Amino acid sequence: METQSKPTACLALADGTVFYGRGFGAVGETVAELVFNTAMTGYQEIMTDPSYAGQIVTFTFPHIGNVGTTAEDDETGDPVAAGMVVKWDPTDASNWRATQELTAWLTSKGRIGIGGLDTRRLTRAIRQQGAPHVALAHDPDGNFDVAGLVAKARAWRGLVGLDLAKDVTCAQSYRWDEMRWAWPEGFKTREGAGLKVVAIDYGAKRNILRCLASAGCDVTVLPATATAEDVLALNPEGVFLSNGPGDPAATGEYAVPMIQGVLEKDVPVFGICLGHQMLALALGAKTVKMNHGHHGANHPVKDVDTGKVEITSMNHGFTVDSQTLPTGVLETHVSLFDGSNCGIRMDGKPVFSVQYHPEASPGPQDSYHLFERFAEAMKARRA
Repeated sequence: METQSKPTACLALADGTVFYGRGFGAVGETVAELVFNTAMTGYQEIMTDPSYAGQIVTFTFPHIGNVGTTAEDDETGDPVAAGMVVKWDPTDASNWRATQELTAWLTSKGRIGIGGLDTRRLTRAIRQQGAPHVALAHDPDGNFDVAGLVAKARAWRGLVGLDLAKDVTCAQSYRWDEMRWAWPEGFKTREGAGLKVVAIDYGAKRNILRCLASAGCDVTVLPATATAEDVLALNPEGVFLSNGPGDPAATGEYAVPMIQGVLEKDVPVFGICLGHQMLALALGAKTVKMNHGHHGANHPVKDVDTGKVEITSMNHGFTVDSQTLPTGVLETHVSLFDGSNCGIRMDGKPVFSVQYHPEASPGPQDSYHLFERFAEAMKARRA
């Protein structure tokens, strides 16, 4: 008769619910908000997406770890998500690009994983009750202070009112010229003169910067706390507002005045994710916390103007309240899952943003045209 092995990891929710499983990756404890992601690919990109700061990710797709990891797929230098929850233990990597197993990669990066959980049950709980505060612990000996873990989950302050962009932004400005990955060359470098773009790093994914470079942009990245004077001193032809984590209202304390200063100069502006929310706040709208947010690579979004539906990649726990959009700011995209706002633009000006991630990492490529639209707006302004 088989005996069940002792659990080596524990996930404790603030409501007292406890899940036991098998730990992998780093040993220790972490406290965060728990969300689920429905993407079937790109677990490494998800774990290194700065937008996941302060969150543990439950993967609804069971085959996590099967393609290993490679430094080429990191969206930032180190994982930003606090940990991962999976159905099955990570398998051995089977992919020609893999340079390290997922478990070894997590260990080296100090991130905790737990396997063997009923992720369907966990996902249903998140959808019905909202993204919970949780404590995740990994102990190879299986010794857990469950009451203490629940208490830590209950004591965690949560993401509302929390500015995390300052934690994940770059320390100083830098140039970016690497373009999108392509077979067989890999990552090529953009050459020649380009459209001068200043990208504000609220937690920018590398592949977003690559898409800007591939669209012909000469990109200079500035920290999240850059002022309008800092941005305009570089004489940009366009300003890009990146994705990022945390409560947009908190980041807006310093980001909104900068954006408003840029808008006064009629410079084309393009925002993604947190950048979309920052632009909306700068234009006078408001943002609200969602029940469980949008996290996945299969989100249908409708273009209000054309009626076209794009399948998009999303990762956000806050949304722009479309009812607060002021006169002159138009809603351009809506989610077909719940009708929430997914895009805006200023009437008559080359200023626009989207809630989703059009850089396709991970996710479909339906929305790459937005980078080309940004480039065309800058070219038109040149002319």
